Amino acid sequence: MEQIVKILSAKYVTHNVRQFRLEKPSGYGFIPGQATELSINTEGWQDEKRPFTFTCLNSDDYLEFTIKTYNDHNGVTNQLSKLNVGDEVIIRDVWGAIEYKGEGYFIAGGAGITPFLAILRQLNNDGAIGNNKLFFSNRTDKDIILADELKSILGENAHFSITNQKDSMYDQRRINADFLKAEVKDFSKHFYVCGPDAMVEEIGSLLSDLGADTESVVFER
Repeated sequence: MEQIVKILSAKYVTHNVRQFRLEKPSGYGFIPGQATELSINTEGWQDEKRPFTFTCLNSDDYLEFTIKTYNDHNGVTNQLSKLNVGDEVIIRDVWGAIEYKGEGYFIAGGAGITPFLAILRQLNNDGAIGNNKLFFSNRTDKDIILADELKSILGENAHFSITNQKDSMYDQRRINADFLKAEVKDFSKHFYVCGPDAMVEEIGSLLSDLGADTESVVFER
């Protein structure tokens, strides 16, 4: 299924992450954490499909995507960075394996936070944020997507790690075995992992080694 929708708004939330709100087709729905394939409705780009995660609530009357743009080559995100209100994109069926299954730890790297935005916003909306914790790794302070909102939702349970800025105001540890042993109090809880492929693979392996139940580790396969 393909549906053409117009851009309702577009704004930058970091120096290279742009938040788009789109028309929402009647009857279109998703579970927080899910994604769709999106392409641009202009000549030569309609079939250039890329997966992006919904970052709004399913109850919202628009669709929202929070997309990191790469301007070092002429790809889809570079083209998206040039679009304006009224321009059209194509959306398709929803899919995705990241779904909230219970309280635990969210581990994200960079744009890997996006599936968690919808999940955490939904939990917050439902008054069910509980004791969920977020470990969010980025290269520099300015790369953190929606830091203020995440702090507002999670309070002290929003933990930011910065790997490439010596004067960062945040923790400068990598999310590795030592970090997990120090920060995770209960390896029987659920773990939600999303980020670059190498990070997801490494964290998945570390969690298994540290005693996490592989059935309780949720990530895109």
